[in-house]
Amino acid sequence: MRFVAKALPSRGHETMTSAIHRIRVFAIPVACALLAVSALAFASSVDARPKVCLVLSGGGARGAAHIGVLEVLEDMHVPIDCIAGTSMGALVGGAYASGMTLAEMRSLIAGISTQALVTERPPREDQAIRRKLDDRSLLAGPEVGLTDRAALTLPKGIISGVGLETILRRIAKVQGYRKFDDLGIPFRAVATDLVDGKPVVFSEGELPNVLRASMSVPGVIAPAEVNGRLLVDGGLTDNLPVGVARAMGADVIIAVNLGTPLMTREEIGSLVGVTAQMVNILTEQNVRASLAALRPGDVLIEPALGDFSFTDFDHLPKTVPIGADAARKAASSLASLAVRGDVYAAWRDRLARVPPPDTAPVAEIRFEGLHRVNPESARALLETKPGAPIDPDTLDRDLRRLFGTGDFEHVDYRILEESGRRVLDIDAVEKTWGPNYLRFGLGLGSDFRGDSFFNFAASYRRTWINDLGGEWRTDAQVGATTFLSTEFYQPLSPRHVLFFAPRGEVERRTFDVFDGSQRIARYDIRSADAAFDVGADLGRYGEARVGLLTGGLRATLETGPESLAPPGRVKQGALTAQLVYDQLDSANFPKGGSAASLHLFASQKGLGADDSYTKWDADWLGAHSFGPHTLQAAVKFGGSLDGGLPRYDLFQWGGFLHQSGYPINSLVGERLLFGRVVYTYKLREQQFFEGLYTGVSLELGRMDKPLVPGNAPGLLKSLGVYFALDTFVGPLYLGYGIAADGNRSAYLYLGRP
Repeated sequence: MRFVAKALPSRGHETMTSAIHRIRVFAIPVACALLAVSALAFASSVDARPKVCLVLSGGGARGAAHIGVLEVLEDMHVPIDCIAGTSMGALVGGAYASGMTLAEMRSLIAGISTQALVTERPPREDQAIRRKLDDRSLLAGPEVGLTDRAALTLPKGIISGVGLETILRRIAKVQGYRKFDDLGIPFRAVATDLVDGKPVVFSEGELPNVLRASMSVPGVIAPAEVNGRLLVDGGLTDNLPVGVARAMGADVIIAVNLGTPLMTREEIGSLVGVTAQMVNILTEQNVRASLAALRPGDVLIEPALGDFSFTDFDHLPKTVPIGADAARKAASSLASLAVRGDVYAAWRDRLARVPPPDTAPVAEIRFEGLHRVNPESARALLETKPGAPIDPDTLDRDLRRLFGTGDFEHVDYRILEESGRRVLDIDAVEKTWGPNYLRFGLGLGSDFRGDSFFNFAASYRRTWINDLGGEWRTDAQVGATTFLSTEFYQPLSPRHVLFFAPRGEVERRTFDVFDGSQRIARYDIRSADAAFDVGADLGRYGEARVGLLTGGLRATLETGPESLAPPGRVKQGALTAQLVYDQLDSANFPKGGSAASLHLFASQKGLGADDSYTKWDADWLGAHSFGPHTLQAAVKFGGSLDGGLPRYDLFQWGGFLHQSGYPINSLVGERLLFGRVVYTYKLREQQFFEGLYTGVSLELGRMDKPLVPGNAPGLLKSLGVYFALDTFVGPLYLGYGIAADGNRSAYLYLGRP
């Protein structure tokens, strides 16, 4: 018994030990299995949530409301798994998918304006001096093409889209060619093929180029060319791309429809209005089909934008809260799509992983497809150089500078990888309506007392006559001053530093002589001359020239006393010199920068002239702004270096902003001293022009050795006040001037005073 008694505990101990061992052997795997099952269950619960796709419609300036919708989705922790957008919806969706935060979007749209979008030239201070000099003439409006058969050709859109492209490159957080499924959120953009009329869905490409194509409103923005296709706004065929989202695998669609309100009969009123209404009609039709494709469980958000215009890019921030309000009204439907805070945080973390800036250097800068423009000349304009990484801001300035030459209808770029080498491929598309151009201008003025003038101007420019950029230009004007001038401008190298320029001109003008405010004589002056200049192009800063001139003029007395009669026929021969500097931000209403010029005309008998004299003049203008307020200062001096000037070549001064209060060109003499300070206030912005202004000018001047002795002697003091409006034919002024001696005049003036 004792044996058994002893044996039983021993066997029991072994059995318990074995059991414990068996439990240990099986418990750990079971526990691990249970944990794995729990993890899988949690993962399944996460993965089991529906795939949510955000569909953003087009709508022009109304599209900023999409930002408000996104703000509410973030507040409610609704993650977005894919985005499909058209036009402005593609812009907002592409920016968000590529990693731009909503705060960055708000900051960006606050700086967008219609003026920024439609500005075709680079900032004026960066333009080539030859294009700046055009601003000093009557020429206004765009150039039109002239074929060899004398047929007029026009651009494909009112604006080229260069201003838009600059903004799009700032929006895209990724550079280079990308598959859009690899963005923080998979993305699709819709455009329309202008040739076959079918929608084009982009799943890869260079994001700025794709967005540009999706936003190219027909007739307004020139079509975009991508992969050989001519593309326009996707709103024509699929403005609310619900079907695209389904193809991306969407289980639930959050569709944001901005609406496409049709214009009233009164609002249509122009060719642009007719085009816009046609686009609206086509857009509304395809949106109805997309709305019909929504399923139960999808969420439709329609911001109440009312009559907010699709062209009102000056007030984009106003639509953001409207979008947010509309999204909050759908909160009950959106709530089922929300996730826990930790799940949403993980989604946000993935979205925020923007690729780091690419600092790889560029091995080559390439221009392909240029038929007229010398690639070496185009390359010389770039600040971006081989061997250095791309700086997006510098490259943007380069592209706008290239576009500002007037040779291209579109300028963009691609980054190519070729055998381990990085190539910057500049896609500069030469104007299809070039290389011959016409431009027109109009000028007029009146003092409401019978003194008025009218001038109509036209300019013909033939560019890239040879590989060095030879240009032949002819200008004509009829009116108070009638002339015909022509110049052949020939650079001596592709970099356009040195040049020579033979030129010629014939002119007829009248020359009024005043005694106080009373006209006492009128000269008729006809001239013809030829000159040969050599010079240096100082790039965006200015130009320097010296030259020889020969010719003659005939000055006759039309009315007035014989004592004032000019000498009749005069032979001319002179050495000429000119230095021009121009860094103003605007020729018509400068708000910053400065400009100056110096001219010398040395008439020499040794060069065939009847009279020997040396005439010079110099001027300077500077401007500085603070908000809508601008202060300008200007001076002009002129005289003779050797004692006197002949009657046919005296200085003429007076008129609006040139000693306001005195009749136009009523101050005639041998030496001019003048200075003014002008204050302007911008009363109103304009969508396509510089705005509406009011201003006041304080002026001091002196005309020594007047043609009529005793006419307006001593220091002249004047005050001028005016309203000014920028128009498609140039600046329009309505002003009034009063002088300290009692002279006063009212002015209506079209053109630069």
